[in-house]
Amino acid sequence: MNTEPVVIVSAARTPIGSLSGALSTVPVHDLCSVVIKDVLTRAGVRPEEVSEVIMGHVLTAGQGQNPARQASVAAGIPYSVPAWSCQMVCGSGLKSVCLGAQSIQVGDSTVVVAGGMESMSRAPHTVHMRAGVRMGDASLQDSVVADGLTDAFHGYHMGITAENVAKQWAVSREEQDGFAVQSQNKTEAAQKAGHFDQEIVPVMVPSRKGPVEVKVDEFPRHGSNADSMSKLRPCFVKDSSGTVTAGNASGINDGAAATVLMSQSEAERRGIKPMARIVSWAQAGLDPSIMGTGPVPAIRKAVEKAGWKLDQVDLFEINEAFAAQSVAVVKELGLNVDKVNVKRRRHLSGPSHRHVWLQSAGDAAARAPEDRRASRRDVPLHRRRDGHRHVRGEGLRIISNAAVWIALILF
Repeated sequence: MNTEPVVIVSAARTPIGSLSGALSTVPVHDLCSVVIKDVLTRAGVRPEEVSEVIMGHVLTAGQGQNPARQASVAAGIPYSVPAWSCQMVCGSGLKSVCLGAQSIQVGDSTVVVAGGMESMSRAPHTVHMRAGVRMGDASLQDSVVADGLTDAFHGYHMGITAENVAKQWAVSREEQDGFAVQSQNKTEAAQKAGHFDQEIVPVMVPSRKGPVEVKVDEFPRHGSNADSMSKLRPCFVKDSSGTVTAGNASGINDGAAATVLMSQSEAERRGIKPMARIVSWAQAGLDPSIMGTGPVPAIRKAVEKAGWKLDQVDLFEINEAFAAQSVAVVKELGLNVDKVNVKRRRHLSGPSHRHVWLQSAGDAAARAPEDRRASRRDVPLHRRRDGHRHVRGEGLRIISNAAVWIALILF
């Protein structure tokens, strides 16, 4: 096995569309093909040079055979290049990056496109009619809820798992609302400052009057404040003990994201300056009833594998499926909140679905040059397990994404 580091040389994403919003008419493979084309162009890699395409994707019902391959071919990658999807629910997008890195390390691939895609708007309602109905009505099942938002082991909605976490970690409604408001406000500021402009690939959406360019995230709620947040009613536990609302839970969205991976020597051979180097990754399982706290064991495991300590990490990109679980993770790990989801919170990006957590990797990789500049004065020297030094200016970042979670460390 090749122990040479794997690097991310480009990353991009579509805008994040709301349920039944601007991207809702676009098939998921078309969304994905847009970002695949873009990341290859950014990296200066020709489609025929790609060894493998791996896409995290969960809501596949009605999308046709192998949507990842549909996306790959639509992006101009030859039929001879394998493409496939991985399904790990929340962790699918990040898992695709880990699988891509492994494929390179074992010598199976030279260049891998890894990412995630989801169109929750196009997930169908289904009916079990294969054997017919002898008598009575036949009800439709929402595949978004059945396959994406319901815990298969306990039989309840992900929102109930957030309520479980809120109770076990004593996360109050006020804390959740405060976190959600901060998330929205950080995003508003970042959008207005243009921080997302470089990472977003515009999508041309057909309409009766001609193609419409979509280039801005739909879901963020500008002007969010504690007063309006506090007036929302709990969604999952209806009595006075309920704390999870539409305001402090994530939304249902559409989008895609992708990265290009290769070995460090391959990047050097091509004259490509990497965005980030993959140092370590780890995955951990836990009781699905408290699935939102999965980043805790995954992050600890990834940091241990890297030979680091938590306080040596400069930036954490941690999912925000629910404010309750985000607060609980920060509490349990004892993190400095100023290092968590700095440019904005994951809360606004939608549920823990495929493209969002791949987006986290892209965000963190894109911040690498900025982190290096910002940290030159105050990042201490320390040794990693392999004996190499972590010098001033090299930012460390963790991306974490149920109930199996993944933590990915970039350098």
